[in-house]
Amino acid sequence: MVCRSLALGCAAALCLWLGMAAPSAAAQTPALLAAAQQAAVQAPELSLPCRAAVLIDQGTGTVLYEKNASQRVPIASITKVMTLLLTFEAIHDGRLTLDTPVPVSEHAASMGGSQIWIEPGEHFTLDEMLRAICVSSANDAAVAVAELVGGSEEAFVAQMNAKAAQLGMEDTTFKNACGLDTEGHLSTARDVAVMSRAILNECPEVLHYSGIWTDTLRGGETMLVNTNKLLRRYEGITGLKTGTTGGAGVCISASASRDGLDLIAVVLGSSSSAERFEAATTLLDYGFSAYEAAPLPDLGGRPLYLDVTGSTVEDVPLDYTALPESLLVPKGGAGALTARVDLPAVSGAPLERGSQVGSVTILSGEQPVGSWPVRAAADAAVLDLAGAVRLMAETFL
Repeated sequence: MVCRSLALGCAAALCLWLGMAAPSAAAQTPALLAAAQQAAVQAPELSLPCRAAVLIDQGTGTVLYEKNASQRVPIASITKVMTLLLTFEAIHDGRLTLDTPVPVSEHAASMGGSQIWIEPGEHFTLDEMLRAICVSSANDAAVAVAELVGGSEEAFVAQMNAKAAQLGMEDTTFKNACGLDTEGHLSTARDVAVMSRAILNECPEVLHYSGIWTDTLRGGETMLVNTNKLLRRYEGITGLKTGTTGGAGVCISASASRDGLDLIAVVLGSSSSAERFEAATTLLDYGFSAYEAAPLPDLGGRPLYLDVTGSTVEDVPLDYTALPESLLVPKGGAGALTARVDLPAVSGAPLERGSQVGSVTILSGEQPVGSWPVRAAADAAVLDLAGAVRLMAETFL
């Protein structure tokens, strides 16, 4: 390449006569837009037999429908979503395995409500306890697992509240690990959706357990039957958790997937199980009829490299992996999507691998839907004096 562009301009005129002028800063890219902004669909008034509800897109967290979504109410055994989230995190961290024995304390065995009637001193594997929690919503199993993970239920509840704060669940306070009615144990439909989205995105293995219809423990002596009847009634249902207490009413956080679109419907405070499933079905039906997961528009002509000045390299490869695989759009809106790639013609060194150098903006007509970073896929170090001399020597000698 003409002696590598005459040894990069004789090593940038020997680094500007040893003065090493500062390289120009990379061109400013547009500020990132919020991913998947609220899709422009006028939601109808849905008839939902419940106290509070919300429908969200699992991928982006976009709220598609809500009813009293910020009202603080008891949430019954949907509480166990947080118990499961912290347990799976302990597995991911290597602190526990599915084969870890779960001891049973007097406290855990004393739990009322839904249970598998565990006895103090009895042992189950963590895998067995997870099945009892997800399929039969066993309170005794949930507290036994909480004690295993946290050392005590009290310490575990502190971890639950810390995780809730980390997730931005500002209106949630946990008082126990299983969801039995306790004064001050409250959340909202919106916070439950946030919690449900977190476990589905971070611990997708939960769907293995929440999708089990029937199972057994104790060598077949104890039958487990899933409390989520939508598993047999609704196309695309994957989970997630039901709950019922006198204070909370009948509740569900239901996850479902169709044609690449993943939705979460939260229903709190129904009067009956039938009304709970009716409300969740209405929400999911609305979501799947009004929205779709659209593939990204063609980016075939996108630049694959970015020229760099003031460096020992001429260019760096570009990384587009921040872009999502699909976008949430109103049904039928995929054809209106276009992509705009914003990149400078050249960037000054230094560049670090992973640093943002540009962006891709997806538009629906002229309306931006979202913007994602384009990053450098390699380093581009500044050409210093030693590098300049070495480069000229390699090129001309």
